[in-house]
Amino acid sequence: MYLKRKIDDYLILWKADPARKPLIVKGARQVGKTESIRRFSEGRYTCFVEINFVLEPKYKTITEEGYDVESIVKHISLLDPSKEFIPGETLIFFDELQEFPEIATALKAFCQDRRYDVICSSSLLGVHYRRIQSISVGYKTDYDMYSLDFEEYLWAVGYREDAIQNIRDHMNTLKPFSESEMMVYRRLFLDYCVLGGMPGVVRSFIEKGNFSGSLDLQRQLLLDYEEDVRKYAEGRDQAKILSVYRHVPTQLAKENKKFQYSAISKSARAREYQGCIEWLRDAGVVNTCFCLNFPELPLKGNYDESRFKLYYADTGLLVASLDEEAQEDLRANKNLGVYKGALYENLVAEALVKQGLGLYYYRREDSQLEEDFFVRTTDELLPLEVKAGSNTSKSLSTLIRSEKYADIKRGIKLSAGNIGFSGGIYTFPYFCAFLLKKWLEQLGRGEESE
Repeated sequence: MYLKRKIDDYLILWKADPARKPLIVKGARQVGKTESIRRFSEGRYTCFVEINFVLEPKYKTITEEGYDVESIVKHISLLDPSKEFIPGETLIFFDELQEFPEIATALKAFCQDRRYDVICSSSLLGVHYRRIQSISVGYKTDYDMYSLDFEEYLWAVGYREDAIQNIRDHMNTLKPFSESEMMVYRRLFLDYCVLGGMPGVVRSFIEKGNFSGSLDLQRQLLLDYEEDVRKYAEGRDQAKILSVYRHVPTQLAKENKKFQYSAISKSARAREYQGCIEWLRDAGVVNTCFCLNFPELPLKGNYDESRFKLYYADTGLLVASLDEEAQEDLRANKNLGVYKGALYENLVAEALVKQGLGLYYYRREDSQLEEDFFVRTTDELLPLEVKAGSNTSKSLSTLIRSEKYADIKRGIKLSAGNIGFSGGIYTFPYFCAFLLKKWLEQLGRGEESE
């Protein structure tokens, strides 16, 4: 059972571009990269040459005589004569690139040669990416792939584009959802929250029609990620990386969700753990949300790297990491508030990242002023509040009304409630989070026309 993904349309457009370059698909383990690339190749290429450097380490020798196309194709053919290479009709897929990042040196040659299309992928490509970037700059295209977002989940469970367009229309017109719409979308979203977006977990849920086995699959993925740390965290303190990864749920459960090294160990120091956090971020298993120096534009460069929050890249895996009591409440009662709002924040952080938006928050150390996230239009900064309840915090109102924050005129609140607008605050249900970027674009266009 293949699950439709957003990368499907991207790959079609990539192939249609006569100036296409070798493509690098980045993403965490088991988000569906290999499956999507294989699916794309069907019916579009006469020859599909797949090389997995983990399962077939013998192919690490294909650059022995150099990184030119002729030498590489020759060595692949020597190792497996059944692999065919027809110019203009062949896709070469280098998978599990973390095992042999040196092949990236050949991307320039493939880009200039143009006889064969090339796609590279890896579960931990980000960990090696600085090295790959330096040897292939200008001769490749990058694509970041994540686990399913809520839109892809809706496709998976049978909803068509008109359902997504319906949500967009409600957001753009600020027309509240009907009771039946709220009931259906809430149920779908709560299922998605518990499952997360890992394709294997979602597929199992659809095939079985229930949550049976989903927790086991999620916990196995958590173990697989830890195994990746032990295998690939070269030159790093693996114990410290694992400790950071395992402490993310505990840190999110606090009232102040700022990541604190002292919560890992009383003697822990930032300099000892900074590389560990970078490794987890580069591996695609955590998202980092930095604290703004001041809530104003621009966002990039306007933050303190030493103050941040960490979120799991897939909320389903965060759910799977909770204790047994929380698991029972979550799966039986869909009580997401059981974890002090941490799951709501993680869901929104995940949705923002999957839309290509950065993660920023703000907290004044000398006051109670704090805001969960910030997003922007062309010339306006909007604080984004995530509420487990229906009330609005003083911080959001303060940011909007105070003259100190010139770039802020309006704000957004995501909650369990319906759509609304009052006091400069747009209110949307949680399940609208995956469409915020498109809504912001619409909001920006409205400003330009005024």
